[in-house]
Amino acid sequence: MSAWHHCSVKTRMTIVASAVMALVCTFATLLLLMGAPRPPLYGSAAVLAGLIGGSLLLVAATALGTYWMMSKTLKPVCAISGKLATIRPSNLSERVPLPSHDDEFKELAQSTNQTLERVQAAIQQQLRFASDTSHDLRNPLAAMRTEIEEALIEPEETDWGETGGKLLESVERLQDLVTNLLELSRLDAGTIGQYDLLNLAVLVDGELDHRQHDRQQGRVRVVRRFSSGVMVHGERIGLERLLHNLLDNAERHARTSVTVTVEHRGDVAVLEIHDDGSGVPPEQRELIFQRFTRLQDARAKDSGGSGLGLAIARQIAEAHGGTLTIEDSSCGARFVARFPRPVGLPAGTR
Repeated sequence: MSAWHHCSVKTRMTIVASAVMALVCTFATLLLLMGAPRPPLYGSAAVLAGLIGGSLLLVAATALGTYWMMSKTLKPVCAISGKLATIRPSNLSERVPLPSHDDEFKELAQSTNQTLERVQAAIQQQLRFASDTSHDLRNPLAAMRTEIEEALIEPEETDWGETGGKLLESVERLQDLVTNLLELSRLDAGTIGQYDLLNLAVLVDGELDHRQHDRQQGRVRVVRRFSSGVMVHGERIGLERLLHNLLDNAERHARTSVTVTVEHRGDVAVLEIHDDGSGVPPEQRELIFQRFTRLQDARAKDSGGSGLGLAIARQIAEAHGGTLTIEDSSCGARFVARFPRPVGLPAGTR
């Protein structure tokens, strides 16, 4: 890389301004020489030396003035870069100074502070995530350790079948938690699979059939209300995971039935899952979509949950350009996922 690229902005501007002024003085001198009468008015050496000396002084004054002006102009940038150099992960709450004038440098400082705020929020979220994850991983590991230690104390009196069943429950909980963590990592990284044009009703119908085949007939009845031709543009695996998490949540809280609705509402495709359980208080409807958040009712119904299912479901919906919310209902909780109509699909398609 050339020496020019290693120069500071002040040095570059000083060199450019000096060169321009030198060219101007040279050009002016040549004009005087070519247009002067004969004999020239400045025919003496003293006059010519004075002209040259004055030009050099003018070039020097231009260089000094440009350097001083650029130093004053770039002072806010130096303050911003100097402050950024001192900010570490331990003091992300600090911000760069804002210039007094409303100019481009103040906009730069404001943008820098906004970026620092986002970085601070992201790091704090990661720290909370790591802390919550460690806590949830310790619980099943501690349960497994307790079961194994008790079995080894009195191996002859241990019911190894029962012990194996309890250990398997803890292993399944660990497996579910790791699966959720991998899914969150994939979503946070923006890693998405292939998007296809999918029939949402067919997708939901297949998932419900699969769940019914894998599980024995339980206490909860699933009611299907599907409209035909409800198309979405999305990733099959992600949408299946969203549906799986919502159905698990609904079946866990329902008293007798869960109603699954797929239909068009205006220009959006709607997936609605409504259980007849105790519902969610309005003030806590956003809280349950936060990671590792579990309400008291959820803890009572299932102590082994991780509080990640609904957070993953909302993030999948948002990754598809949609939304996932809880809306009012006469009883229970009504989760509504909305997805935009695929581009190029006629509004009247059904």
